[in-house]
Amino acid sequence: MDIDFVFKIAAIGIIVAVLNQLLTRSGREDQAMLTTLAGLVVVLFMVVQVIAQLFDTIKDLFGL
Repeated sequence: MDIDFVFKIAAIGIIVAVLNQLLTRSGREDQAMLTTLAGLVVVLFMVVQVIAQLFDTIKDLFGL
């Protein structure tokens, strides 16, 4: 896992936070919540892929 992965997650978090604030202040709370949820789903998919790579590496390491 590179430091780039952490920066990608941080960038997504910053973008989602800014969009959430903009949408909330303009009175679109539903869209703000959906934007936050979409950001969470994107980050979770990224983390799941890294965890899958970790398990594949462990499986190869122990020859399972």
